[in-house]
Amino acid sequence: MAIYVKLDEVLKKSGVSSKMLCEKIGITEANLSILRSGKAKAVRFSTLNKICFYLKCEPNDILGFDGEIDFEE
Repeated sequence: MAIYVKLDEVLKKSGVSSKMLCEKIGITEANLSILRSGKAKAVRFSTLNKICFYLKCEPNDILGFDGEIDFEE
């Protein structure tokens, strides 16, 4: 996959639990789990903004790019 998620690392560094983050940003734990696992096909900018705000990080702290193109079937 061309885009990968590094949210677990940021959560550990920040000391914020996934449950606490869900409450603050207003999404379900199931949806956050999908994002954390890298199985999400999209993320809203508004959600990314809230994650970055509460974790005091930048989008590139959460998302990475491996240099490859991902062709969806």
